[in-house]
Amino acid sequence: MGLIDAHLHVFAKQSVEFPREDTAICPADREEPVEKLMGLMDTHHVDHAVLVQIGGPLYEHHSYLKYCLNTYNGKFKGIGLIPSECESPEAHMDRLAGESDIIGFRLSSMGGPADPLAPIDITSFRTYRIWKQAAKKDYVLWLYPTAADAHLVPWLVDAFPQVRVVYNHLMVTPGKGKGSLDDLGRPRIDTPIPPMSHWSTLVALHPYENVNVLLSGQYAFSREDYPYRDLGGWHNGLVGKFGADRCMWASDFPWILEDPGYEKYTRVIDELMPDLDSEDRDKIMGGTARRVLRFK
Repeated sequence: MGLIDAHLHVFAKQSVEFPREDTAICPADREEPVEKLMGLMDTHHVDHAVLVQIGGPLYEHHSYLKYCLNTYNGKFKGIGLIPSECESPEAHMDRLAGESDIIGFRLSSMGGPADPLAPIDITSFRTYRIWKQAAKKDYVLWLYPTAADAHLVPWLVDAFPQVRVVYNHLMVTPGKGKGSLDDLGRPRIDTPIPPMSHWSTLVALHPYENVNVLLSGQYAFSREDYPYRDLGGWHNGLVGKFGADRCMWASDFPWILEDPGYEKYTRVIDELMPDLDSEDRDKIMGGTARRVLRFK
């Protein structure tokens, strides 16, 4: 079977048909259309991909994502966003999931106390209703929490072991003020590797069978050029703890198009983990995503 690219972004220019936010990383006149992605996927034998919403969390901001999912039915699965002040996150989630193949939702904040020594009551977390609805409706939760929220994730995972969780970008949890855009206009995170929060992520979460990890975003964290060899030890640690059957490769398209290019990114796992056996490689490059995210 071909590869599965488990995390990337596509977007149209800002328009009446496809409204979205105008941001530094996604200016209004920029577009990275799904057809451009599909050309690269065909060339490099990538069967499927996960399209992660970018351009805003409001219902109408998801117009282009829904267009892609519905136009190319079965090729992609989608991950949506939820407004932080949403009065009814359950209704927002159900509406989006019911209109296209949006299978889950990305969270960057858990909405609990920042103090790791504070009393914990998960029912008071801002995202508690989201986790509860994900458990009820079998939605995936796509996590990219900040460093201040990393200690809260194990509490939620423990309370909702039936929820499929996909931890983004090497389980790195960005610290406040540590994010910027590099010379190519793509995310750059100033963080040590292993991440400072690795105790509450890797160590606390690897026993939970419902937690999976994206091996992606290397360009944003490495202090070296491709193939980002300073991240090799962290990759081996993640796969060693979670196992290849809970790890997924992803390109984070389009941020890697100019440097190092999509073709090279399909080989980044081979470069960083040259001793990986073929069975484990197949799982990371598509098998895990096919099973966990239920691609046909």
